[in-house]
Amino acid sequence: MKYSKQRDVILNTVLSSYNHPTAEEIYEIVRKEIPNISLGTVYRNLNKLAEAGIIKKIQMSNGNFRFDRQEDTYNHFYCKQCDQIHDIPSSNFKDINTIIKDKIGYEIDIFDTMFVGICKNCQNK
Repeated sequence: MKYSKQRDVILNTVLSSYNHPTAEEIYEIVRKEIPNISLGTVYRNLNKLAEAGIIKKIQMSNGNFRFDRQEDTYNHFYCKQCDQIHDIPSSNFKDINTIIKDKIGYEIDIFDTMFVGICKNCQNK
């Protein structure tokens, strides 16, 4: 992938974010450094980075997308009340490969799961 300053700033924004931002949120952050960047440019570069496997593109149940660092060790929990995404380490699911292999014969290399519900903070409100 050819280098561009815009793509580099977009990538660094995603890599330094821990809240699984939308393209619009990334755009607002990037605009502080590159005021003349367009939302379309941000979308195009996010899609290229995701297609290249450099970042994750997470599709939400409402059809929108959020973006995350590319780490195979995390699955996600979406709180439908506060609209936040939280990481769940895959180590919590260490036996999934064994269970799937024993039950249906498939061997899993990587899995990416989205759990949906209400987070602890919202439950305590």
